[in-house]
Amino acid sequence: MDDKRDVADLDVVVVGGGAAGLSAALTLARARRSVLVVDSGEPRNAPASGVHGFLSRDGLAPGELLRSGREEVAGYGGRIVPDFVTSARRTGERFVVDTASGRSYGARRLLVTTGLVDELPEVPGVRDRWGRDVLHCPYCHGWEVRDAPIGVLATGPGAVHQALLFRQWSPDVTVFLHTAGVLTEEQREQLAARGIALVAGEVVGLDIDDDHLSGVRLASGARVPVRALAVGPRFEARGEVLSGLGLTTVEHPLGVGSYVEADASGFTGVAGVWVAGNVTDLMAGVAVAAASGVQAAVAINADLVAADTAAAVARRAAAQAQQAFGPAAEAANCERVVAERRHGIETVLHPGHRSAD
Repeated sequence: MDDKRDVADLDVVVVGGGAAGLSAALTLARARRSVLVVDSGEPRNAPASGVHGFLSRDGLAPGELLRSGREEVAGYGGRIVPDFVTSARRTGERFVVDTASGRSYGARRLLVTTGLVDELPEVPGVRDRWGRDVLHCPYCHGWEVRDAPIGVLATGPGAVHQALLFRQWSPDVTVFLHTAGVLTEEQREQLAARGIALVAGEVVGLDIDDDHLSGVRLASGARVPVRALAVGPRFEARGEVLSGLGLTTVEHPLGVGSYVEADASGFTGVAGVWVAGNVTDLMAGVAVAAASGVQAAVAINADLVAADTAAAVARRAAAQAQQAFGPAAEAANCERVVAERRHGIETVLHPGHRSAD
């Protein structure tokens, strides 16, 4: 692939090839835009067995969803490069992204869909079981653990809300107070009213039997049987690539992590730069992330249409000016002057000529 050609020709570079990035690329390619997706191959949901709540794709393995998406984008002429973008910069009216492999790609517009990183509680075994039987989203995984004993690892005030949500899927929910601190009387009353047990003490490990979570171990030595453990990660947007454009992540209003601010279309406020998916919406599931990619693509195409139209108007005005003052126009003007003078002479020679009133 010729880097110079890429810099000169592309309409849009998409950084990140997850659900948001591929949906955006598909929409842009169908809009007859030249689009390149640069993807590092590190999807957030890789450990999960399936994507859930995505109409017509429920239960599909995350890798299979992305493979199918890449094929669809390529089918409309979009290109996908497996690489890691290290930086993005503006060069005149264009953007250039540099990659770990030493390549550079440029385009008129930039869309960043790099997602987020889940910062998990520091409990041995949690990271190894993440996305399998250590979970955080009941809408993604609740059906799969329905009616099973579910534990909730409390590391902050959001644990009570999480426990009340998971209670919708199972009557057997236990909150491990761990490092959450003291609950309010109202919170305790809510949990008690829903039959949710409270267990004091710090969790120090997980018990695994036959590659399945079977229980939680406490610092006291006690063991409590559970088949799933809900945790509350801190969500950190992967927004480093935007730093060269003056954009940084900010703390989310709910205190759950950091994100890149943007409007409903994904526009960041920096001309030519959009974001979509979890990098800007920390709570978005796969379907919502995909939809945000489409929204960003529609906004980007509209912006390019406006730019193309403005350029066409400017070219038309320049062409008209050239026609008005160019050699051809000058020759035509001379012919007109000569004709007018000849007509004037003829009028003098024929005094009987009268103009029409």
